[in-house]
Amino acid sequence: MSQAPLALTMGEPAGVGGEIAIKAWHQLRQTGPGFFLIDDAERLSGAPVRRIEHPEQAAAAFAGALPVLHRPLPARSVPGRLDPANAPAVIAAIDEAVALAKAGRAAGIVTNPIQKSALYAAGFAHPGHTEYLAEIAGTGVPPVMLLACPELRVVPVTIHEPLRQAIARLTPDLIVECARLTAAGLRRDFGIAAPRLAIAGLNPHAGEDGTIGTEDRDIVAPAVAALRAEGIDARGPVPPDTMFTAKARPGYDVALGLYHDQALIPIKTLDMTGGVNVTLGLSIVRTSPDHGTALDISGRGVAHPGSLVAAIRLAAEIAAHRSKAIR
Repeated sequence: MSQAPLALTMGEPAGVGGEIAIKAWHQLRQTGPGFFLIDDAERLSGAPVRRIEHPEQAAAAFAGALPVLHRPLPARSVPGRLDPANAPAVIAAIDEAVALAKAGRAAGIVTNPIQKSALYAAGFAHPGHTEYLAEIAGTGVPPVMLLACPELRVVPVTIHEPLRQAIARLTPDLIVECARLTAAGLRRDFGIAAPRLAIAGLNPHAGEDGTIGTEDRDIVAPAVAALRAEGIDARGPVPPDTMFTAKARPGYDVALGLYHDQALIPIKTLDMTGGVNVTLGLSIVRTSPDHGTALDISGRGVAHPGSLVAAIRLAAEIAAHRSKAIR
């Protein structure tokens, strides 16, 4: 390994995290990137497992076995059946991965999907993974969720909130802040010296000069003008019904959608099994597969590891970009 291994968290034990971790190891064991799993080794099957005492042992073990920092679960995990008793172990795995990344003993973290309802039942007080990571690995700026696949990168300006509420919350300042952080993240984590940002319009045809709603004229256009005044290559409002076509996508490095589905539908349509969730604005590298815990298929052996494999590869690439920027 040319850099420290990546730390992979267990995620929800009743979900597909363990299964796709094993499948990812099978795909990557000869080529890397190398990683170790923070999980209960007793529940893993389908691959040789090597219990390690510390991350520095992962490199020697990786080609022959899946390296695991053994962290026993309080309750036996059953595929598809949530048990809040295991929630503290799920959170502890995230905490340990972050601590190792902060110490430089892991190049970054890749988080398997969590089941928020199970964590809430155990007293978890955060809306989700990203908000929790912002608290324990933040840099003082709001984190930005970027979804990436080979054909497209997208950022939703507003995320998990009702559409009516998301639209009401849109302001030029909100768009500028998100776009500014996105541009900085693309420079730092993707090595793009001058990122090109396409900012979607809100209304059909980007409002047609106010004849189909005034939000694009009054909110989006001023944000784009402010960004360009700062030297950021931003364009918009771009009609959202044409900006994701094969002809349009090469014209920008990232598309900013104004609400969750405007950004996520295109990327999931293009690459449902290979999309990666990246958190920009953290002090550490963090990626995650762009899917949930898949409780309905857990334990059946049919979960596809493509998104996790892509998340591991992208985490290693981002870590390399950050390391190069420091030197």
